[in-house]
Amino acid sequence: MDLPFTHKPGRRERHLRRRHENPLFALPPREVAPEDLLAAQKADHEEMEAFRDAFAGLVREAAELPPDVGSERVLALKESLERHFEQACGLPDDHSREKDAIRRLIDVIMRSIRRQAGSDPLARQELGEEEAAREIHFRLLEQPLAADILHPESPIGPDELAPALLHATPAEIAAVCEIFDAGQLSLVVEQGEALCERVAEAGFEAGRARAALERLRAATGGSPDTAGPTQFPD
Repeated sequence: MDLPFTHKPGRRERHLRRRHENPLFALPPREVAPEDLLAAQKADHEEMEAFRDAFAGLVREAAELPPDVGSERVLALKESLERHFEQACGLPDDHSREKDAIRRLIDVIMRSIRRQAGSDPLARQELGEEEAAREIHFRLLEQPLAADILHPESPIGPDELAPALLHATPAEIAAVCEIFDAGQLSLVVEQGEALCERVAEAGFEAGRARAALERLRAATGGSPDTAGPTQFPD
């Protein structure tokens, strides 16, 4: 069945697109029901409209901040901007302009915080570490699968992580390998091996999935015995 998937879907539709007629998710492969796709598109669109309203309010708040504003309000605004960047990565359509604006606003806030920190070496070190961590986080969020996994309301259940990764692009796999540790990835590799076998035995092409599996195996160092927990974060 040809379903009307959109060109730049939101997180809910993205995951339906991964699952649609995909033997990695179900054998025999299942079609996504048209009403499920419509519901996902509607929910994604409603979230996008709410984001636009909230983002406009954040921009107004930033523009109207008085020079003597307290640090608590500034930090609260920065945290809201960071959350909106995360949300933008799960929305339909292109939100690069909003994300660029968020980056600029956070940069202005961080310059103000650095001035308040003065020459305190510990404070400056902590601010530098925070900025580096945020940059890594934002970079990972640019990969759709990573953004969908990290979302507080992720559409990807624990039992769908392995098939989602075996269906992912090399760039998505590289990003996810920065999120999980070697022990967690080893568990995905173990699940992925069994999944590839089942798909191949059912007569479906598993070449792409096996290539993804090898990328995941390489990220673990090639050994499932590397130390680390075998539970994924909640």
